[in-house]
Amino acid sequence: MGRRGGRGEEEVRGLNRLRGPIRPRANLYVNGKVWYRRGVTAETPTNLLRIQEAATEVDLTTRSIRYYEELGLLKPAARSEGAYRLYDADDLDRLRFIKGLRDDAGFSLGEIGRLLEDETARARNRERFRATEDPAERRAILVDAIERVDRQVVTLRSKIERLEAMIGEAEERRAHLRLHLAEIDAGQASHAARHQHNPDSGSHPR
Repeated sequence: MGRRGGRGEEEVRGLNRLRGPIRPRANLYVNGKVWYRRGVTAETPTNLLRIQEAATEVDLTTRSIRYYEELGLLKPAARSEGAYRLYDADDLDRLRFIKGLRDDAGFSLGEIGRLLEDETARARNRERFRATEDPAERRAILVDAIERVDRQVVTLRSKIERLEAMIGEAEERRAHLRLHLAEIDAGQASHAARHQHNPDSGSHPR
């Protein structure tokens, strides 16, 4: 009998090994497909990472990744037979995209979810468009794609408007502070000028 220790590691490595049963046993479920312990094929997924490895790669916590999964922002590319989450390069790109929108652009997770949904639909529409020659169906696909892009533009413009409003408020605060600074500087200059014209003021002899 084969060694059973370190089963999770063996499941991932087993994708790149030949195993001997006549009827191969399913050990991974990747994007709706069942993968078997056979020899490497052109479709066999490789370089799958566990959640801790993925978190390190994209500079996130495992808790954040699990939370994104709960919200439906991310679905692991695969799960091993031992129920370990496994992530591929597309998952890592998606995590970096989420992190960038959240940290750099200030998007809420709800807004990110809508953008990701539209991006997923865009990829699906592209495949549907290539798979059909029917003009009516192609037109419907294009109309749907345009509507989704329009929604993205609205979301992005509203973000720009909020940022511009915040910038305007900050510039008003800066102008107000500069006015106070100018008043103080003007007062000091006036005091210095009076002192220069009346150097003995305040010290009259008796």
